[in-house]
Amino acid sequence: MAHTDIHPIRTTLSAAIAYIMKPEKTANGLYINSYGCSLDSKKAAKEFLNVRRQGTGRGDVLAQHMHISFAGNEVTPEEAMKLGEELAERYLKGQYQYVIATHIDTNNVHCHIVFNNVSFEHFRTFETKENRGKKSWKNLRKEGDEICKENGLSVIENPETGKGKCYYEWQQDKFGKSWKSKLRYVIDETIMQSSDFDDFLKKIREKNIECVYTPQNHIKIKFHIKGHLKKDGRKIYSRGKTLGWYYDEPQIRRRIEQYNLLKNGVSGRTYRTKIIDTSQEVFQTSKGLLHWADLENMKEASKLINFLTTHNLSSEQELDSTATATYNKRMILVAKLNKLQQQIDDKREIIGLLRGYKKYKPIYDEYAQSKNKRRYKKDNAFAIEKYESIVEKMIEMFGKTIPNISNLERERAALIEQRKQMNEEYKSIVEELKEIEYAQTSINEYMKTISANKSKENEIE
Repeated sequence: MAHTDIHPIRTTLSAAIAYIMKPEKTANGLYINSYGCSLDSKKAAKEFLNVRRQGTGRGDVLAQHMHISFAGNEVTPEEAMKLGEELAERYLKGQYQYVIATHIDTNNVHCHIVFNNVSFEHFRTFETKENRGKKSWKNLRKEGDEICKENGLSVIENPETGKGKCYYEWQQDKFGKSWKSKLRYVIDETIMQSSDFDDFLKKIREKNIECVYTPQNHIKIKFHIKGHLKKDGRKIYSRGKTLGWYYDEPQIRRRIEQYNLLKNGVSGRTYRTKIIDTSQEVFQTSKGLLHWADLENMKEASKLINFLTTHNLSSEQELDSTATATYNKRMILVAKLNKLQQQIDDKREIIGLLRGYKKYKPIYDEYAQSKNKRRYKKDNAFAIEKYESIVEKMIEMFGKTIPNISNLERERAALIEQRKQMNEEYKSIVEELKEIEYAQTSINEYMKTISANKSKENEIE
């Protein structure tokens, strides 16, 4: 579970950077990195100020200090560093110099990121209308929660939906009532079959699901399995939000779009790579910054070549083909996991019924043999009503043949083990996709940077 916060630095910038880089906190500098600046605290502070001087702002904020803390043993220092860098890349969009350090000297691993308050891309301050006051923290939390979800980590809270769950979390979640599980399954299936949101509404209604979509209302979307009623005959609805973060209207739209992109071999995901656009004016006016950027780009290009070599890829075309094949593998596996989860939930429902039957049957037998049935039923109303309800469901499901609970528990355990193995495969595919997509984006950006620099050189000549 990650906690994020942010606050401005108005004085002693060099000291603030030096603090987060302390050797005793970072395993002698092992968990330290930077973007657009030196790893020396004094030099980094000067490089921050050099960019700041080119800006037009007159504020007293020199830099911003982000803090990301992870609970307990949820992540390793290496994972924390990776997640912190990813957060910095997404939140800052590659426009601000920063120093990042992961501290391991406390009970919980945490990251510190100090970044320039002035962008080296457009020389405007970070504290714009979008990031002023509490807005900056809300934006940071939003990005942090998204990264946690994507990496299978919990989040403290979601401002719109309560405790957030990513798709991978959902696949491992212990669902509530089985009808909600079935509803989730049908929604998932329909999403993968739909061309757009309107098509989704049409298809879900063809599957015995009543879907009420009222975009003008606070509750924009809710679902009802036809025939699923309360005792008084009223329909039982479930809000998309109640089913989970992944089933609210905006997320359904996003998932439909994502699946259609995947069908065409495109992820739709954007990555902030480590490739630096050196054609920007700030690099042309600072030889030191340009030299640093060129070295960083060469390092990243070397990593890309190693990646292609390791995966036996000799061209961008082969990389794209591998991406498409991997997308398809992921989609097939997701469908299998959904089906498997449904089987697990169905068996859990049956096991729950059988346990309830075993628990309440002695009470019902006593009731049947009681001389004063009215008094006995009054004293044991809940148990008797529960037993009658369970028997009604069991007759509907099995007739007179009652399944063996031990056999069902063994079958469910086997399915759970199968799901565990498939989840590991799923995580592996997701990681593979991230590497492929990152490589695709990095190669494109590197080639654009080279092309732009050549154009600049030609202009000078």
